[in-house]
Order: sequence, then structure tokens, then C-alpha cells
Amino acid sequence: MTIKTYQDVTPAVLEVMQRTGDPRLREIMVSLVKHLHGFITDVRLTEPEFRAATALINEMGKAATDSHNETVMMCGSLGVSALVCLLNNGQGGQRETTQNLLGPFWRMHSPRIDNGGSIVRSDTPGEALFVTGRVVDQAGNPVVDAEVDVWHASPVGLYENQDETQADHNLRGKLTTNAQGQFWFRTVKMVGYPLPTNGVVGKLLAAQDRHPYRPAHLHTLINKPGFKVLISQIYDRADPHYDTDVQFGVTEATSFDFIRHDAPHPTAPDVTGPWYTLDYTYVMEPGEAVLPKPPIK
Repeated sequence: MTIKTYQDVTPAVLEVMQRTGDPRLREIMVSLVKHLHGFITDVRLTEPEFRAATALINEMGKAATDSHNETVMMCGSLGVSALVCLLNNGQGGQRETTQNLLGPFWRMHSPRIDNGGSIVRSDTPGEALFVTGRVVDQAGNPVVDAEVDVWHASPVGLYENQDETQADHNLRGKLTTNAQGQFWFRTVKMVGYPLPTNGVVGKLLAAQDRHPYRPAHLHTLINKPGFKVLISQIYDRADPHYDTDVQFGVTEATSFDFIRHDAPHPTAPDVTGPWYTLDYTYVMEPGEAVLPKPPIK
């Protein structure tokens, strides 16, 4: 097809995309070209803007390290991660789901702990938090012997791989649910934190006059054959950025009140108050148990 004007470009590209042998890849590429070309035409993208955009994409790739994933942060900051999550869970977006964002800081090989143990592995300031979780299927039956991977940022707002003062795998651990589908452990109460702003995401947020903060949250990744791997974050409703999460991850189903206690803890003599509890039920959907690729090493 001979191209004479810009109106000829999209039909020419679509004709080529339609020849793609794999049906799903063909569907994706045809739709991508339609929307991408439509966007460029709609905003009448200039040549300097196009060059700047490609430079930013290259910059995101160069920013990837063993402890940082700029592209994942950008997807979250544009709401793409949340949209993909909710479209693919809760019966295809038809119902609430405890599925949430993986985030850029999951590590695959966290050390195992027994139920009731602590994931605090180095001197970590903060108020004690006692977490009890229950894992059930969609009918409310307990999911027994599920592997539960938990992790969260420290009370100074950094994950251990970002902070050389923390021990390796601090505030990370793997547990196994009991016959009632329960798991429980001790940690310290996490706080909200800002995303790193020294890269492309930071430039976008500054240009849009947006803050970089995520509300306080606890990560979980739950794995059991016969179920889709459940990736979740539980958000603290009391956090000042609860309603304005920079990653658009907060949902009603993954929100909870961290309960404060001021009396001494009944079984932990070193905890005289205040301390907090979190008691949450995770709902798993049937499916294939496929672990995601870790965004960092």
C-alpha cells in the first residue's frame, strides 16, 4: 500500500497486523495500533514530543537494577497496574477481590518462619504489630497448607533491599496456613512512604503536581495448588494518603483498620504499649498456581 498522507499510515499498519498468525497476538496488536495511532492523531503529537517520549522509555529501561524497577512504578502511577489487576480477578471484574498489586519489591526466596514468629530480623524502630490472617476459598472454606509470603516497608519507609542498615530479608517471611486456614506473626507497624522520585516517575509526578506517597500497607503473596496465586496489599485506612495513593492501588476490599491497644500485651512481656493488631481474611479464586517473575532479585 502506497502511503500519501498521514491518513494512510494506520490502514497500512493494520493490514500488516491482521496477518499475525497467533489469534491473541493479532487481537492485541490490532487494538494497540488503533489506540496508539488514535492517541497520536488526537493530541497531534509533535516530533520533539515523540523524541522526548522515546528518550523517557530508554531512561526507564536504564534505571532498572536488582533493587529497583522504574517501569513497574510507572505502570502503577498511570493506573495501569490497578486496571489490569481488577480486570483479571473477581470473576473478570464483576465482584470485589482481595487481589491487589505485586509492587516492585517482592523477593522470591524469603526465609520461612513458624506461625507466631517474628519477621523483624534487625533492630527496627516502630510499634509492635501482631498480624492474624485467614485464607479461604470463595465458599468460605479454609485453605489449608497454603504458602503465605509477607513483606512490608520499615517504619522509616524503606524496604530492606533499599536500606543497607537493615538485615537481609528484614520484614519478610514465609508462613504456612494451619487446619483452619490461619497464619499469624509479629512485626512492626509500617508507615506510608514516598516512591523514589529521582527517575522518570518523579518527573511525571512533579509535572502533574502530584505527591509521591503510598499509604501504609502489608504485602502478601499466597500460593496453593488449585488456586490462582493471590497477590494482595492491605491498606491502613488511617493513613493520611489513604484516599490519594500515587499507585491507585487502594480498594475497599483491601482496606482495614489497624487496631491500637494501649494496655500491655497479654503474651508478649516486652510490649507495654501502644501496639497494634491486624486481622484480615483473604479470599482465593480457583485457577492455576503460577508465581509471577520477581521484579527485583
